[in-house]
Amino acid sequence: MGIVFRQSAKNTLVTYFGFAIGAINTLFLYTRFLSDEYFGLVGVILSTGTLLMPVMAFGVPNTLIKYYSRFNNKESPFFLGSMMLLPMIMILPLGLLSYLANEAIGEFLAHKNLIVRDYVWHIFLIGLGMAYFEVFYAWCKVHKRSVFGNFMKEVFVRIGVTLLLLLLYADVIDVSVFLNSLVALYLLRAVIMKIVAVSLEFPRLSLSKQPVNRGIFTYSLLIILGGSTAIILLEIDRFMINQFIQIENVAYYTVAIFIATVVAVPSRAMHQIVYPLTAEILNEGDNDALKRLYSKSSLTLFIVAGIIFLLIMMNLPDLYLFLPESYRGGYLVVFLIGLSRVFDALLGNNNAILFNSRYYRMVLLMGVFLALATIALNLVFIPMFQTEGAAMATCIAIFLYNSAKLIFVWNKFRISPFSKNTIRVLGLLVFIGVLFYALEFPFHPVLNIILKSSLMVLMYAGVLFRLRISEDINGIVKGWYNKK
Repeated sequence: MGIVFRQSAKNTLVTYFGFAIGAINTLFLYTRFLSDEYFGLVGVILSTGTLLMPVMAFGVPNTLIKYYSRFNNKESPFFLGSMMLLPMIMILPLGLLSYLANEAIGEFLAHKNLIVRDYVWHIFLIGLGMAYFEVFYAWCKVHKRSVFGNFMKEVFVRIGVTLLLLLLYADVIDVSVFLNSLVALYLLRAVIMKIVAVSLEFPRLSLSKQPVNRGIFTYSLLIILGGSTAIILLEIDRFMINQFIQIENVAYYTVAIFIATVVAVPSRAMHQIVYPLTAEILNEGDNDALKRLYSKSSLTLFIVAGIIFLLIMMNLPDLYLFLPESYRGGYLVVFLIGLSRVFDALLGNNNAILFNSRYYRMVLLMGVFLALATIALNLVFIPMFQTEGAAMATCIAIFLYNSAKLIFVWNKFRISPFSKNTIRVLGLLVFIGVLFYALEFPFHPVLNIILKSSLMVLMYAGVLFRLRISEDINGIVKGWYNKK
């Protein structure tokens, strides 16, 4: 767990830095420098591009991580070369479809909001940039180099967006240039990631040495379903809000979702390094190591995600005071999405176990069923409850999906991420939540947030350290104390 924790800590710092910039963009710059309608349009373009990404990537990021360790030093460059070209199987026909049916696709997307009609190519190119970025990021992960890729994933585009929004505010560019530049940022990020990836190991192509056999190709084809399922669970809500209600609601929902998604930062950071390690452990057949990694990753992520969720919910009234009035109605959205992210964290490296095991086909079928359920839930709840209905649908779908994955891993591997320490952490979180729920300070909102957060974190960390609940958390505290 040492390398996991060290790289996860670095990735967490990078990811939170990116989220800090994202918070400035989402909560302050977008809400003031773009109209609600255009902010909603940005949300639709990015969410739809994200839905396309796993299809365009053709499952290559997962395939690369699962199979790379099986090739020796002479074979691996040819494997990487094949992985670099494989996404073209989907990208070329999708590009042709976007060209030939541009108007029809635009009309479909603009069913409720006409402003979306002219941005089909923006969606396609952003999806393309996202797909190849993930391919080259996975390339770096298998070489145990995840930190720079995490910087590019979490920070690069957000800094670019900050600059673009400031230029928009200064009237140096208009909205059209802003949207075109947003596409350029995602494509540039993919190019930079490619340069870094090939510097670690240069790919080679050969007609006589093709390591992509039928099994690898089938895995890539099927993993599209797995990747699409995860993305649908996370992104389909904003896409469907655009289809049923006014696009301004996408902007309001985006703000609430961003606040709640902060809970998921530790999971995103740890998974960058845990995923390839899990693949190696499964390839070696070391069930004891798999059990240890499963339990430790779950406990560590639950500890961190749980307190972040509490900090957000306890400080949300003060935080909303900084936003325009129209963006302040997302309490239930933040709660439901944040709670679902805590459940995600509780699963630890569950996804990595499933998608790198021989049972991935069954999991993919299960995921397809739940993705369809997510769409059905959104179809029912969004017209009834607007943005809160989208959050309800997402929360229910994630709960069902995660529960199914937990049961499946237990049935097949006889391992569980839970322990008595999981119960202790849950009890501590409930106690702190109840204690601080009614506590309000009569100061400036910034001071209120700092004061309440400090008290909560000190109490939480003190009890965790005293009870020795997590080796990793205690190690950090001791290391910090020794440096003092």
